[in-house]
Amino acid sequence: MTVQTAQSQAAPTPVSNPAHTIVKRVEIEAPVARVWSALTDYKQFNQWFQVEMESPFVPGHKASGKIVYKNKEHLRMEFVVQALKPTTYFAYTWHPFAIDPNVDYSSETPTLVEFHLEATPSGTLLTVTESVILESLPVGQKVGIAFS
Repeated sequence: MTVQTAQSQAAPTPVSNPAHTIVKRVEIEAPVARVWSALTDYKQFNQWFQVEMESPFVPGHKASGKIVYKNKEHLRMEFVVQALKPTTYFAYTWHPFAIDPNVDYSSETPTLVEFHLEATPSGTLLTVTESVILESLPVGQKVGIAFS
């Protein structure tokens, strides 16, 4: 099995400061293949994340779509797929506070989101890690994190 990663960029590096990293583990009573498909098939991803992504996920390419979550319909979700290692690892980078369509966020350091899947006797252990790089955020966004 080979890992597909973004060709044009360096592999994502997790943040070393645990205070800037959010880790969530959840046991899902479903086979790894089913959870993998729900995360990496863009149509199933849409259902989980309440978005309408427009195309399949390809390492090194941008994925985007309209957010359909109530009262957020005016926003879009955009990320760059960093890696797809079938049934075990999916990663993307994005700008979670990119809410103003008139602002170019491309010069800001993105947040890395990683999904690790492991088979367990009852299904799948899904570990989601989001590396938040607080130093790279504008002051107003830091306040939003601290008080949200």
